[in-house]
Amino acid sequence: MVTGAAGGIGRALAARAVGEGARVVVSDVDEARLRATATELGAHPVVADLATDEGVTALVDAAVAHLGDIDTWIGNAGIQGGFGLETPDATWQLAHEINVMAHVRAARLLVPRWLERDPGVGAGTEAGPHADAGTSTDPDAPRRPRGRFVVTASAAGLLTMLGAAPYSVSKHGAVAFAEWIAATYGHRGIDVHILAPQGVETDIYHSAGPVQGLLTIDGLLQPEDVAAALFDAVEQGLMLVLPHPRVAEYYRARAENPDRWVRGMQRLQRHLDDAASTATGSDTTRSTTDPTTHPHPDSEELR
Repeated sequence: MVTGAAGGIGRALAARAVGEGARVVVSDVDEARLRATATELGAHPVVADLATDEGVTALVDAAVAHLGDIDTWIGNAGIQGGFGLETPDATWQLAHEINVMAHVRAARLLVPRWLERDPGVGAGTEAGPHADAGTSTDPDAPRRPRGRFVVTASAAGLLTMLGAAPYSVSKHGAVAFAEWIAATYGHRGIDVHILAPQGVETDIYHSAGPVQGLLTIDGLLQPEDVAAALFDAVEQGLMLVLPHPRVAEYYRARAENPDRWVRGMQRLQRHLDDAASTATGSDTTRSTTDPTTHPHPDSEELR
């Protein structure tokens, strides 16, 4: 099951799963694009609004009806949801519903089902290391997970995203929830993966305007690269999936010296403010351009 799959990263994830031999249900709110994608990939489309409990429940029910059960859930749907302090409460709430609560609601429905499965009967796939693990009693032997829960969180969920407060906050929430699921249920056979890419050639990148250059500092990936990174992480049994390896350096720098990291972000914000001021001929206090998760143009300062 792949949500937010009409295009971009979600479509690439679904295509990779189909290519690995999985039966795939794809979901999105964009019905026309979703049905075209499903036809091209050979997947089953389900139009769903994941901003509500009813929408998530209906999607899970539809996917189970088509597949018989769900072995792997890839929660890729998400929205940016406004900019800064001026963002209204309703927009904050929508970002929270889609970027955080959709994962919570899906897990609430799926994890209990997965825990009822017998060990060795679960989310093994042709691409994963657990497909033929069976029910070995060796605690160090590879095992077949009872279920696999994937959250697309973005590097913003590990760092931040200048100019996008609701996105940054909600993606941090998505990371925290995925970590909690892994800590609470991992020993019982629930595998969790947190997908956290940085610059990817999607619609968001093409609308980024003046900061497109910042998004490419560590390389602009294709959606297929992100899908490959996830499947490699499944193969290796990794929770944190970083298609841009340097994000790990930024994440480490943030943890080791938060004050220094924030000072670097402040300098980057000042650059964006100055660029916006020059472009408009006015004194601005906040950049309204689309943001970037890159912590500073000179990453050496953050080591």
